Amino acid sequence: MGADRFMQAAIDEALKGLSEGGIPIGSVLVRGDEIIGRGHNKRVQEGNPMVHAEIDCLMNAGRVGSYRDTVLYSTLSPCYLCSGAAVQFRVPKVIVGESVTFAGAPDWLRSHGIEVVNLDLPECISMMEEFIKARPDLWNEDIGEL
Repeated sequence: MGADRFMQAAIDEALKGLSEGGIPIGSVLVRGDEIIGRGHNKRVQEGNPMVHAEIDCLMNAGRVGSYRDTVLYSTLSPCYLCSGAAVQFRVPKVIVGESVTFAGAPDWLRSHGIEVVNLDLPECISMMEEFIKARPDLWNEDIGEL
């Protein structure tokens, strides 16, 4: 089973970020059957440590009122910063492309009532593994390991 169309949109965002010289992590926010926000990690492109994929996605969605009927897709398991945004806005469900290369905070999300679904997609894993091998400096900066 490959990525559904929403995860594929998140993967497309990740590839866009990579093509811009950034870190290949993408995210989309879905309500019903519609993408209402999309984004990708822009820490490198904007020189801003806060512009993670999920944050960019939420910022691009704008004011959407309640998030209680949305689903946040991310190609990589969200870190505590991005998980905190999901908790803050009461996003009920997060769908993750993979957590092999970065565990993220799924247990913390679950402890706040958020359903977490990990698709464990080979294309997401290989995308991150290739990036980490090619750019360990950027990856380590992104995850605070410098």
